[in-house]
Amino acid sequence: MDMAARRASRKAAWRLIPFLILCFLVAYLDRVNVGFAALTMNKELGLTAEMFGFGAGIFFFGYFIFEVPSNLILERVGVIRFRVLDFRIFPRPRVLVFR
Repeated sequence: MDMAARRASRKAAWRLIPFLILCFLVAYLDRVNVGFAALTMNKELGLTAEMFGFGAGIFFFGYFIFEVPSNLILERVGVIRFRVLDFRIFPRPRVLVFR
């Protein structure tokens, strides 16, 4: 590897690694918050640990299935048109969530 490539790799690493660490911390906090919510939510809703785990797994499965296709569409059509498509195709779940 020549000197310019090493310098570029080092510069990219110094810029990307702090961002990736921040992303990891946010994901960890999200997981911890779900765990804290489970402490009282399970009792109030009458959920067992297995039921809660299944629900959390469903959310993961949804992210896993829809993340790559949505990013491919986003890259192909652009942000503005993607958001318009997104809000026209899936308006009902958002209305139900934010009521």
